[in-house]
Amino acid sequence: MEVLAFGVQADERPLIEAAFDGHHEVRCVGVFLDADTAAMAAGYEAISTSVNARLDAGVLQTLAVGGTAMIAQRSTGFNNIDLDVAERLGLTVARVSYYSPYSVAEFAWTLAMAVNRRIVRASNRTRDFDFRLDGLMGRDLRGRTVGVVGTGKIGEAFARIAHGFGMRLLGWDIAPNPACTELGMTYVPKEDLFAASDVISLHVPLLPATRHLIGADALRLMKDDAILVNSSRGGLIDSEALVTELRKGRFTGVGLDVYEAEAGLFFLDKSLEAVDDDTLARLVTFPNVVVTSHQAYYTTDAVTQIVDTTVANIDDWAAGRRSENVLVPAAPAPTV
Repeated sequence: MEVLAFGVQADERPLIEAAFDGHHEVRCVGVFLDADTAAMAAGYEAISTSVNARLDAGVLQTLAVGGTAMIAQRSTGFNNIDLDVAERLGLTVARVSYYSPYSVAEFAWTLAMAVNRRIVRASNRTRDFDFRLDGLMGRDLRGRTVGVVGTGKIGEAFARIAHGFGMRLLGWDIAPNPACTELGMTYVPKEDLFAASDVISLHVPLLPATRHLIGADALRLMKDDAILVNSSRGGLIDSEALVTELRKGRFTGVGLDVYEAEAGLFFLDKSLEAVDDDTLARLVTFPNVVVTSHQAYYTTDAVTQIVDTTVANIDDWAAGRRSENVLVPAAPAPTV
């Protein structure tokens, strides 16, 4: 069987081709799946998509008409897929439930340290042979408080690094993680976490209940010199509310690897185009903000796990097997 893989980055291609070797033929294309590119999938029973694909009702209908029956997404998140429509069309949808949590946790700390120690500004200066230290003073992390919003596998990995720094740990989640509790984490209401934390990092999925979790009210609760990091999903933060607070001169730094309107921008070269997103354009101008293009997961270790799981998901579908990675069709209700 030949599989069409959308949105493949140059660094990913050899890893994808190696993973599929001996299993299925794979055709890798750099374009992302959306309404304009969905017709490319005609004749492919199985396709693989990236997190920035747009699988709305219209795209899913085009895929089904073209003969696609299986969608293997190369990510943990799936908020870009209309699962109800996929199920009505009889499509199977699978994701990657797990990959290296260290890739994202380590990158989240990279962002936190970059804004804390003014790394981008310092690097830009020294390229111009300006070696002054004015405006580059940061803070020790030891003894300060870190708030971990979402303490699953990635949040736990992030907390372990914070523990190594000697920080006080606060956490918020629907249920405590015993591993985090053993590290000394105290679980508190999210409002208390926002108010008390020197560093706040987001590690929850994007769901209706978490969209704009960090809105105007939450931002106002945070310390003026707090560091806010988001390496999870862009929609967790109300970007316009964040810009409003940044314009007041608040926050030591903000590190964003994701952005709520990143689809159609991230993973693409827009350097020669006029970007009409005024909010993003404003965000990247603040000297205390670092924006990266959804690269936290992008390590050889994590991508290898992602593509290996993607191949396994397609193998399982072809063999009629079901794993925990299958989102659609929904699992049958347990019998009593």
